[in-house]
Amino acid sequence: MHGIVHSSCKTRPFGALALTFTVGLLLSACATVQAPVPGADLPETVPVTPEMASARATLSQMVALQERLYKVAGPLLIENADLCKAQARNLLGFTAKNKFSYPDAYADAAQAVLGYGDRLQVSNVLAGSGAARADLRKGDGLIAAEGQPLPTGPEAETDAAGVLGPLLGKRSTLKMTIARGLGNQVLNVPITRACAFRVELGNADNVNSYADGQRLMLTRGMIAFAHTDDAIAYVMAKDMAHNILGHADKQRSMATLGSIIDNLVAVQPDLTMLVGSAGVKAMPRAMDAAADRLAIYLLARGGYDIDQAAAFWQRLASQYPATVLNSHTANHPATAYRISAINKAVAEVKAKRASGKALLP
Repeated sequence: MHGIVHSSCKTRPFGALALTFTVGLLLSACATVQAPVPGADLPETVPVTPEMASARATLSQMVALQERLYKVAGPLLIENADLCKAQARNLLGFTAKNKFSYPDAYADAAQAVLGYGDRLQVSNVLAGSGAARADLRKGDGLIAAEGQPLPTGPEAETDAAGVLGPLLGKRSTLKMTIARGLGNQVLNVPITRACAFRVELGNADNVNSYADGQRLMLTRGMIAFAHTDDAIAYVMAKDMAHNILGHADKQRSMATLGSIIDNLVAVQPDLTMLVGSAGVKAMPRAMDAAADRLAIYLLARGGYDIDQAAAFWQRLASQYPATVLNSHTANHPATAYRISAINKAVAEVKAKRASGKALLP
């Protein structure tokens, strides 16, 4: 089951998109739980130190970037489930966190900025998912799912993931009780078939992205460079394609890429790991071109503008050439070959659209 299911809250990633993550807790008929109010501050008697203020600012920025990634990822993951093949899963389409989802130094920030407490709350809802159609909302407290209890506290994410995993394969909808405002509500959340890749935020300013077969990560620097949703989607789709085609495994680089992702999801990663090439092998041009071709189909099916994809990659290569170590171009140096593959794929997609054929690569 993909999701935020690490055993220690001190090592949990800051920005994983836990698409399969859902939880439930059966309460007595007369019980209600008031969900914490996002943005609620600590009691006025607790002084806000400079360190606390810095942590809150960092958390606010990272949450905004995570939400941006989640928004862009939705159509790509849902509309391409059939192309992901064995990597597609039954999902509910939301993430849930509590204050223990963050390292100790940021627990105060999670409570003050996000209103998190012991109980898990919805942190993001994937656009187009069953959760979105059922009107599950950010900030909803998660109380019950098909009558099975949801644990609270430091291990809530891990334990809840274990409870809910078996439920997803047996039902077309999941009955969930949520706390919203002053009362509880019951929602029937449809199961969504989607690519089960975790999409991570990398806390580094190098302009790069990474895919280890199960996850894809965009660095803070790449998001800033890409700027638009379409451009962010170009990067996501390219890494999705690498995962679908099994390129990390074929390159025998899954461990290296996985260690980079594990490091960069930390709030304060060890940036010395990014010295030089960081051990990442340059992608062979044939693999890169195959991923670029598949990415154009993923983008088109997800509703993104494919006409500007080649221009984006050309601009990236011009501003961050292969000589810039630990840049995307350094890891994917065959720019001219890739641009040719992208242009051919765009022409293919347009021809299939014109003739009414399915967008299948």
